[in-house]
Amino acid sequence: MKKSVATTATVETIVVKSEKRGRPAVEGSARQVKLAARAVRVAAGGSVERGRPSNPTSARQARLAAQAERVSRGIDIKVGRPKGSKAVVTTEVVEAVEA
Repeated sequence: MKKSVATTATVETIVVKSEKRGRPAVEGSARQVKLAARAVRVAAGGSVERGRPSNPTSARQARLAAQAERVSRGIDIKVGRPKGSKAVVTTEVVEAVEA
């Protein structure tokens, strides 16, 4: 005969009120003004540009534009290092002629 034991578990939930952690923000500081202006720009549907701006006249940007143009035309783009011409090593055997 098997004995069956019924177990019940009670779960207690503890609500912990968390306070704001970290360094307090100084209202009116230059960073807070900049962040507020960025938030207004995003709310108005604008974009936020981040990072260093690219130079449209640089050689890299010209190369990237040419590659994007080739992709749009459907030309196959090979990635990676191009295969170079291999140096051909030849060994020449010279027989010595005795006099």
